[in-house]
Amino acid sequence: MKSSHCRPARVGKNPFVHKLKFTMADKIKIGLMSVTVFPVRLLLMFFFLLLAWPFAFIACLGRSDSVVEPQSWWRRLIDVCLRVVLRVMWFCGGFHSIKVKGERAASSEVPILTMAPHSSYFDAIPGSLTMCSIVTKVESRSIPIWGTLINYLRPVFVFRSDRDSRRKTVEEIKRRAQSGGEWPQIMIFPEGTCTNRSGLISFKAGAFIPGLPVQPLVLRYPNELDTVTWTWQGPGALKILWLTLCQPHNRMEIEYLPIYTPSDEEKENPALFANNVRKLMAKALELPLTDLSFDDCEISLSQGPLGIYDYSSLLEFNLLVCRLGLRSATTEEVLEEQARRARKLQGERLALEDFAQFLNLPVTDALTQVHSLFDQHGDRHIDIRHYVIALSTIHQPSASMKTLKLAFKMYESEEDGEIQEEELATILEIMLGVEEVELSGFFLSLDRPDTEKITYDELHHFIEQHPRFVQHYLDFKDHPRRFCLGRPKSCNGQNDNKDD
Repeated sequence: MKSSHCRPARVGKNPFVHKLKFTMADKIKIGLMSVTVFPVRLLLMFFFLLLAWPFAFIACLGRSDSVVEPQSWWRRLIDVCLRVVLRVMWFCGGFHSIKVKGERAASSEVPILTMAPHSSYFDAIPGSLTMCSIVTKVESRSIPIWGTLINYLRPVFVFRSDRDSRRKTVEEIKRRAQSGGEWPQIMIFPEGTCTNRSGLISFKAGAFIPGLPVQPLVLRYPNELDTVTWTWQGPGALKILWLTLCQPHNRMEIEYLPIYTPSDEEKENPALFANNVRKLMAKALELPLTDLSFDDCEISLSQGPLGIYDYSSLLEFNLLVCRLGLRSATTEEVLEEQARRARKLQGERLALEDFAQFLNLPVTDALTQVHSLFDQHGDRHIDIRHYVIALSTIHQPSASMKTLKLAFKMYESEEDGEIQEEELATILEIMLGVEEVELSGFFLSLDRPDTEKITYDELHHFIEQHPRFVQHYLDFKDHPRRFCLGRPKSCNGQNDNKDD
């Protein structure tokens, strides 16, 4: 295996996890604020939200969703009133001063604002101050009171029940962006989900497909205690609201960066355009780039009896299969079919060309990299079963027992349905994303004479009886985050690429 295919994946702190740690002073402060300031703030915020609703409701009456009418004097007045009322609402929530750096460009000059990092529903503050349009799911318009305010902003609605939703959303963004300033600016969070602001995850390309200039907008919450972050794993929405309103003062900074005009190459390649803007914003924020995306949330937060232990290698694999278009095409039926074909090969190791034929794909750089991931012996041949296990793991990371059962189907003997200890170790190494699993202790704990083989039903029953199976019965031998999956015989970490 070439050394360039054996490097650590660039994954640092999990951006989808937020853990709060309170000192005794923090706990005392929150306790006192909870019975004094918090209820007052909550009532005031709700009052001003109710006050804003009739303004938004009246302004939306008789308004077209597809055409922008000339702004009449009374609608301009309502717009000013809404901005004032909402700013007072945020003031009541403890956002007493919001620092704004830089200047916002006119909509005729820049139709799209790209904002990052996205980490909280308090990120709605810039939208309420600018009254820019947003991209949101259509269900949000039915939220009482808040839905009317969202509708006032002339959002681009995403219809998730529509299979062509993504294409139609991009087309609508493009239509508005090319209107020459006729429509309000569109404020987009290109990350597509909330993170903990430890780094910028990959940007979605939607905001960059029109190929028009964008203005990056970065957000900061320079508070000693981070109570605003609302991401996939951590405090829930109501707890975040409670903790934030219990802070004496909440600081927020909004910075408009210079307009970014794409090159001809970036206009033709929205992904390149998005990544270059991401680099610019990361530099302004002094944050690292994190090679994760919205699609990686489930992998990095997998749960269950065999939840992924070290997700770095599997995330790298996921990135490659996404490039090949294999991730979106993967279903349980596809996995079952591939497992059936892999079983027929009976462990026969495939060269790159055979691997491409197995997947019915041409040989490309991305396919070559996927093949290299499973090249255990450095002889440019792989066991296709390893690939199927990894694909099933990223397809259904929280349904690990389904992947385990699929793996058993590829390895088990026809006579008794058993697999060898070494085969089980290989399966678990790929599913858990670790370097090497030692199973001798586990097999010694089994109450049966033959301790070198096991069936799926026996293992399933044991895991059900021992929910902390991984922690109590598996030993991991030196499991640094490697790019190689399974048991790499030639990937010992001594040839890591220094450029990473």
